[in-house]
Amino acid sequence: MPIVTISRQYGAGGSSVAAMVAAELGAEVVDKRLIEEVARRLQLSPSDVEAEEERPRTLLERLVRSFSSLEPIMGAGWTPPYPDPLFDPRKEIVLLTQKVIREVAVGGNVVIVGRGAGFALRAVPGLFRVFLRAPDRERAAAVMARSGIGETEARRKMHETDANRAAYIHQLYGLDWCDPDEYELIVNTGRFGYKATADLILLGLREQAPTPPAVSVG
Repeated sequence: MPIVTISRQYGAGGSSVAAMVAAELGAEVVDKRLIEEVARRLQLSPSDVEAEEERPRTLLERLVRSFSSLEPIMGAGWTPPYPDPLFDPRKEIVLLTQKVIREVAVGGNVVIVGRGAGFALRAVPGLFRVFLRAPDRERAAAVMARSGIGETEARRKMHETDANRAAYIHQLYGLDWCDPDEYELIVNTGRFGYKATADLILLGLREQAPTPPAVSVG
């Protein structure tokens, strides 16, 4: 049963393409539902979880967390950012997100959008990882139509979101989000459109070489 992960530049149509691929496969799309499941298990609001998804930790945040473990040394005048200095809500969100990704991948027949799924599952045999990109002009037009914002704001949001996603992957996995070797297929949705892109993914799944059987040594 196929496991497809879709990484995407902001505005490149990841959710739309995922829905088309899943419809043809009779598969489940895991996108916002992943956020909702993580929020439910941690008893947080989905908006709180989404705010931490695909966002790197800033240098200041990392320093604050490292200092929190030094509270006895810092003296009585310093207050840690959380009641329990060892509790890091963002770390819990990231770890649980990875856990849920692995859980939903167990049965296969799933299309997972974003959340670093292709990197969390990169050792899974038969995984089909896709990266969607598009020129700024096409992406800005899509973001403007979807969000009702102007072009300048759309471009700012695109570049900021993409930079965050790249930094998030680098911080968590030490890998390059845009490295072509991390994907089985890279498609320019601005050139092919969403439907043709979905068709290319389906073709790639059909043509993908079977995973070689494990060889026992010893």
